[in-house]
Amino acid sequence: MVHHPPHSALHQRRRPATREELTGIPWLRVLLPAEYERAVQVLRVGDAEPGDVICRIGRAPTYWFGVLDGLLKMSAETPEGQSITYSGLTSGGWFGEGTALKREPYRYSIAALRRSTVAGLPVDTFHWLLDHSIGFNRFVMNHLNERIAQFISALEADRQPSPEQRVARNLATLVNPVLFPGVGEVLRITQQELAYLVGLSRQRVNEALRALSAQGVVRIEYGGLRILDVAALRSRRF
Repeated sequence: MVHHPPHSALHQRRRPATREELTGIPWLRVLLPAEYERAVQVLRVGDAEPGDVICRIGRAPTYWFGVLDGLLKMSAETPEGQSITYSGLTSGGWFGEGTALKREPYRYSIAALRRSTVAGLPVDTFHWLLDHSIGFNRFVMNHLNERIAQFISALEADRQPSPEQRVARNLATLVNPVLFPGVGEVLRITQQELAYLVGLSRQRVNEALRALSAQGVVRIEYGGLRILDVAALRSRRF
């Protein structure tokens, strides 16, 4: 299900989704019974280890992907070899719908930052659902609309890139209830993982989180962050 050569261990580990995993896929809930059965028959799931690449830049898409559990990173490299991180991707999030719609090569790579469970819907079935399911169309349309708002917000934040603003912007994205409905109020993420996504040192991320905590925006807990004020994260007024 991933864009590795056929002998790839991750590719070989793909399997049908369990009943519990299916209940965590948000767009399945909007399908009619016949649409649901068609999608479930071809859905595949794989367990990605840290560093495993799910989508590779320049490859044509064969699946539309989602994160059932874990944390992925969307990134690319400049011609000079500099790495650019676009976004983190966490539980409940589906991604790459624009690439799947156009069937064009990926302009980014997606890699696992920790052990993650990833699901894939074949692109042909993705298009079949677009052609036959009103509920699926609305889900994808809302997803694309939220994605546009996310990247506009990222551009605005980068114009005043203080550590607090960069951390707040990334946290606001990771707890977006439309893009990542599986997260809830507690985001399971380490400060080192957040540093990878934000592009800052762990020490700078720690300082930014303490500043946000002092303002009552987040609370640092064991194994993650409790989001106390999503509106403040999105406003980026620090």
